[in-house]
Amino acid sequence: MDLTRPQAPDPYDFLPPVPTFDVRSEDVSPGEVLSLDHVYGGAGGHDISPHLAWAGFPAATRSFAVTVFDPDAPTASGWWHWQVIDVPAAVTELPRGAGRPDGALLPAGAVQMRNDYGDRGFGGAGPPPGDVLHHYYFVVHALDDTLRLAPDTTNAVVGFHLTAHALGRATIVGTYRH
Repeated sequence: MDLTRPQAPDPYDFLPPVPTFDVRSEDVSPGEVLSLDHVYGGAGGHDISPHLAWAGFPAATRSFAVTVFDPDAPTASGWWHWQVIDVPAAVTELPRGAGRPDGALLPAGAVQMRNDYGDRGFGGAGPPPGDVLHHYYFVVHALDDTLRLAPDTTNAVVGFHLTAHALGRATIVGTYRH
């Protein structure tokens, strides 16, 4: 891989601005390297989604979506590691491991979309060996409605709906290099 290629810009800089709110994690610290627990199994990790909790979102929020995106992936479209939609507005925290493929730790009504590994659930960081430092955007989206999309809806279409229904956004960015 080419270690001299530039870092990708913040993907949310290109979307209409929305208010921010707070997100915290017991597992991910802003700008810090992700632990092997949050790395892809094929890259020696464990594919465990991190704990996330949020507060201060707009009062009009009707649902949340949680996404994990790597804009530094060597593709023209980045890499989606996790997308969960229709998280009820009363839920303000997901436990560590909520991204299991069976969805057993997700709240009722939440739907996991297919990630770019082709699976449902959280797929951990897995940059190519020797590539640039990758940035992983863990984002909680406050939405004005539930999305009610089919689980096989493409990541691009999910992203379109997230932008169209966004009331606010909370972000933590972790890093990883293989």
